[in-house]
Amino acid sequence: MYLKRIRLHNEKLPNDNRYPFSIPVIKGLDQLDITSNVTFFVGENGSGKSTLLEAIADKCDFNTAGGGRNNYFEVYESNSALGDYITLSWMPKVTNGFFLRAETFHHFASHIDSLDEGSQAYGGKSLHHQSHGESFLSLFQYRFHQKAIYLLDEPESALSPQRQLAFLKILHDLSAKGNSQFIIATHSPILLGYPEATIFSFDEDSIREVAYEDTDHYQITRYFLDNRERFLHEILKDE
Repeated sequence: MYLKRIRLHNEKLPNDNRYPFSIPVIKGLDQLDITSNVTFFVGENGSGKSTLLEAIADKCDFNTAGGGRNNYFEVYESNSALGDYITLSWMPKVTNGFFLRAETFHHFASHIDSLDEGSQAYGGKSLHHQSHGESFLSLFQYRFHQKAIYLLDEPESALSPQRQLAFLKILHDLSAKGNSQFIIATHSPILLGYPEATIFSFDEDSIREVAYEDTDHYQITRYFLDNRERFLHEILKDE
């Protein structure tokens, strides 16, 4: 494990209540200690999990449009507004890694195609010539290696449940020896089930560690599967 602590200099934050500085967990954050090779950020849309992940990527000098240190391309409004206000503590510091933004992955794939022999690094096939899920797995299989930190924003967005399980195997193979670290923002109850991971919830005024079974993702999914007819009747009934 490499990244040990994230500290927010909240005394320096702007006072005009602009987004993302208006997000409750951002306003209330002092420091966040990272204690596992695999850490999940969970919370509703707009809760701040992707904002903090993007700020970490910015401080790692990864392309905040998606990619690593050597991927130079731009996407509108991909810069981190929070990156200037956080400090990362390392032991030891690593420079290898990758920031996955699911929403801008198409632009990353185009960037790779523009490089000489770029697609050769991804199994010899353009990422654009693979399905969305196949291209994500190609990224994980061919780009992710040991001694690196990987920041993933909703990687499940392109993965079927079966391929989410395949991703868990890749995650295990890379992190089990302690040479790779993952911080993942996700809504997937499958990914959150990864053993011995730390889960941080962003759904209240401060970030707090939660057990897998206490996440809304687990509880809602289980309730739906166990009570599908009753659940659908309740939410679809006429007022």
